[in-house]
Parts: sequence; C-alpha cells; structure tokens
Amino acid sequence: MGKFHKILEPGFNLLIPLIDRIKYVQSLKEIAIEIPQQGAITLDNVQLQLDGVLYLRVVDPYKASYGVDDPEFAITQLAQTTMRSEVGKISLDTVFKEREQLNVSIVEAINKAADPWGLQCMRYEIRDMTMPVKIQEAMQMQVEAERRKRAAILESEGRRDAAINVAEGEKRARILASEAAMQQQINEAQGEAEAIMMRANARAAGIKKVSEALSGKGGDDAAALNIAEQYVSAFGQLAKQTNTVIVPSNVSDASSMVAQALSVYKQLTKSANAPLS
Repeated sequence: MGKFHKILEPGFNLLIPLIDRIKYVQSLKEIAIEIPQQGAITLDNVQLQLDGVLYLRVVDPYKASYGVDDPEFAITQLAQTTMRSEVGKISLDTVFKEREQLNVSIVEAINKAADPWGLQCMRYEIRDMTMPVKIQEAMQMQVEAERRKRAAILESEGRRDAAINVAEGEKRARILASEAAMQQQINEAQGEAEAIMMRANARAAGIKKVSEALSGKGGDDAAALNIAEQYVSAFGQLAKQTNTVIVPSNVSDASSMVAQALSVYKQLTKSANAPLS
C-alpha cells in the first residue's frame, strides 16, 4: 500500500482492484515547452530580454514520476537559469554571431542537470531577443557607418581600377602605335629597296641591250648618231638660257657639230679599246 510496484508497459496489463492503482501517466512523445521572457546580462554588460522554446521527452518514466515533483516547471526553471548563465559567458556580438552554438551549449547544460529527472532535452531555440533602445540605436549607427565605409572602399577601388584600366589602355595604344610606325618604316624601306633593285635591274637590262646593240652590225654608227643628236640638243638647251656661254665659232654649222660629236665618240671608243699598259 502506497509503494511503487511496477511500470506498466504499453499493451494489456492486469490490475488488482483496491490494491493496485495508477499514480502517474507519462507520455513518451516529444513535447515543446515555451520558456518565458527573462533578463540576461552579457559579458560586456549589455542587458538582454530573451525567450525561447524547449523540446524534450521523457526517457525514464520512473525518474520523471518520482525524481521531481513537477517536471515541466523544473525544466522551465532550469532552462531559464542555464540561458542566463550561458549568455553571461559571451559578449553581445558573440550572441548574434554564435546563436546556434549558444543553443547547443544550453541543451548540453540542461541534459547534464535533468538526467536525474528522467528527461532529455532534444533542442533549445532562442526565439526573441530584445535590447535596450540606446543599444539598438548604437548598433544601427555602427551598421550605417560600416556600410558607408564599405561604400567608400568600393568607390575608391572602382576609381583605382578605372585609372589602371585607362593607363593600361593608353600603354597598349602607344605600343600598338609604335609597332605600327615601325612596321610602316619597315614596309617603306622594303618598298624603297625593291624599287631601287627594280630600277637597277632595269638600268642593267638597258645597258645590256645597248651593249648588245653596239656589238652588233651598225652599232657604232647608231651610237655615233645618237651622241651627235645629244650634242646638238645640249647646245640648243644652252642657247635658250640667259647664261653667257662660250661656244665654238662654227656652232651655226650643223654638219660641223655632228662631225665634232662623231670625233668625240671615236676618241672615247679608241680609249676604251686600248690595251692597259
């Protein structure tokens, strides 16, 4: 009478009337418990108001029935004190950055303390976090300052990249212009060289033709006649100019000029054919 006898497992069970009585009924399903809002002070002395949701289940019905009087109230109080303790170990920035890790730390601390109660905390989620108005304003100003700083950095980097691109473009343009000028000079030099070669080849071919003509039958007479024509033409050009020119006395006699030209040609031919001493 008034003593624990056994745990009734799910299924068919027999009870003796007036002797056996069911004292506690524990659900083994996972349940969610709302943790009321409470105050907590961070490591850098910022006061926060936090609430959350705790998910737990009964793993040992005997401990849950006889280990604690009100399991839900006990786990709620434990969650609140654990959350205050864990928040007090870190700064405000860490609370925001490592919120998930904070939840894990709270779960580990709760499970360590709730083991004698036959309860297991599955997970804990911080739901709402409220800060003083001045802290919120300061954080907002910090965010805006950081955004302005980032914008200034991006703008300066943009100007720097633009200046680099312009300089690279100008450098490339100068290189291309110098390469084009060099190629133009090369092309002009090659063209001039080819033109000189063509003129030289043409002159050589002409000289060769003249040589062949002179060595042929009647070549001397033709050459003499050509020289005579050039001789007369040269004197004609001198007569058209205003310069004072001393000419032979028989310049008016065309036959005499031709005879003189032929005499010059014969002397040149004789000198060219004379053997070297």
